[in-house]
Amino acid sequence: MPLPATLDAHRQRLAQARELAFVQGGRPDTLVGEEVLASWQRSSAAGLSPDVPKPPALVPQPLLREAHERNGQLIALAQPVIDTVARQIRDSASTLILADANGLILRSLGDADFLSRAERVALCPGADWSEIQRGTNAIGTVLATSRALEIVGGEHFLAHNTQLTCSAAPLFDPTGRLVGVFDISGDYRAYQPHTLGLARMAAQWIEQRLFEADFSRHLLLAFHPEVDYVGVLGEGVIAIREDGAVLGANPAALAILGLRRRALDGLGFAQLFEQPHARLLDSARRHPAALHELDARGGLRVYARLRGELPAPSSGPARTRPAPLPRRHAPDLDELAAGDATMAALVTRARKLLAHDIPILIQGESGAGKEMLARALHEAGPRRDRPFVALNCAAIPESLIESELFGYEPGAFTGARREGAAGRIQQADGGTLFLDEIGDMPLALQARLLRVLQERSVSPLGGDRTIAVDLRLICATHRRLRDEVAGGGFREDLYYRINGLALQLPALRERNDLPQLVSRLLREVSGGREIGVSNEVLRAFAAYSWPGNLRQLHNALRVAVALLDEGETTISFEHLPDDLREDIARPAAPSALANDALAQIEREAVRRVLAEAGGNVSAAARRLGISRTTLYRKLH
Repeated sequence: MPLPATLDAHRQRLAQARELAFVQGGRPDTLVGEEVLASWQRSSAAGLSPDVPKPPALVPQPLLREAHERNGQLIALAQPVIDTVARQIRDSASTLILADANGLILRSLGDADFLSRAERVALCPGADWSEIQRGTNAIGTVLATSRALEIVGGEHFLAHNTQLTCSAAPLFDPTGRLVGVFDISGDYRAYQPHTLGLARMAAQWIEQRLFEADFSRHLLLAFHPEVDYVGVLGEGVIAIREDGAVLGANPAALAILGLRRRALDGLGFAQLFEQPHARLLDSARRHPAALHELDARGGLRVYARLRGELPAPSSGPARTRPAPLPRRHAPDLDELAAGDATMAALVTRARKLLAHDIPILIQGESGAGKEMLARALHEAGPRRDRPFVALNCAAIPESLIESELFGYEPGAFTGARREGAAGRIQQADGGTLFLDEIGDMPLALQARLLRVLQERSVSPLGGDRTIAVDLRLICATHRRLRDEVAGGGFREDLYYRINGLALQLPALRERNDLPQLVSRLLREVSGGREIGVSNEVLRAFAAYSWPGNLRQLHNALRVAVALLDEGETTISFEHLPDDLREDIARPAAPSALANDALAQIEREAVRRVLAEAGGNVSAAARRLGISRTTLYRKLH
């Protein structure tokens, strides 16, 4: 829609459009697009009124932490994209937002100083931007339509959102399920027509990372009709098994091959390309980096490259157990125990059980490193060369967790793969099964899991056969399972079955090995660079409570390393995320007697420096030694 010359003119035209749509029953097609009009009608039906202010709906912190746990993979894979795009649009008065499939903001990064304090809160993690809460807006309307779009100024349903221009694109997982939204929000007056394209590109990049992570253990065939497009963002990618079965395809691959996603079920390499699958594998073994010409069915020629670990030529009978998986780096138990007495005692107890298949229950706060400990126990035990298979019971919908855990036979339910699928229990045969957040497992599945542990066999859904399994079980939870048992939320018999040895993992604030942890995590995130942390930052770290535990520390160090300029090797306060820097720099609360006096002194100092700077907020913030964001907060 063309933009009027001024914001007021635009708002006036949009107000007329609403009147036509809702009072006179007209169709203001010349003023707004069909998608915006449909969204306005949904917003009105939800009981929202354009001129009635609606404060941001913020979920409580425990619910936000649960949302972060459920969307852990999405956040981890999207974060590098967010960081990269943020560097590209620095100083553009824009905020980058990652929201989940319900419209809940999970991550936000950027410059939102053009907004008031209350409005900045609305763009923070924990804010709900679904249409039912915020009316027509890019995040909520993308979720309602599953299409990329932008909502400019007065196209927002609520009048107090009309200072925003928002461009957003949906995020789909490799199965085509809508899992979130990538959004770029900025000042309406600084509208840029290319922003929607940037949001689409970032979303495509995140989807590509999701696809490659999902099929990291399989071969990926990247291809495109134009040779220069192989290896860039627009390439088609399909995941294939060693025998040529097609496991998945990204949207670009479906478009190039002219296929719908549901048509992939049961397809093999031979149904897509003229050349034999075995010939491609043989050629790729001899020339791993080469581009191969393939003729797609229908006459289209593409250029392709195989990525992933190529299987050795088949010789001899098939194995009855899965092949050993590539070993993901995990700190060894000695690293985990270094420097902290509580961790050292915990590791000493756990070591005594490594040679025995006694189940271990790890309890601790979210982000305290439960999976890290589980991986270290697996790597230190006799099953280290067998699979380590993890399942987060809280991150998978209840309707899917049963098939994920137990597997299913061909045709077991609508949408099932034609060849069936092995569940996580069967995949862990010979190795270790790690059930994270087992306290969130539905009661009905707890009974099935108990039977598997008792009988050492699993029955896939839709069949009557049983498959013997031999595995080591490690479970973890942030809940107190004793309380869950007492409240009827967890089976008592399963509790005693999984609780051979209970390990209580200390929170980060309770540990005294912070310097060693910082050094180890820096080695992981620095990409081989020699990076250190200033003594002042280390002292501030030691005094901080770390509500997000190791996960929060890990993310903070990742951001800090990314913010280092070329040649810098020491992390200081300026490299830390804004919210963390403000939290760790905040002094202890003064006594009640001194509180009013200190507040008055602060008010006078801010007023004086702002007056000396002629009302220039940026200059005043520099003189005071604080950020503009902090100064705006103090002014309000």
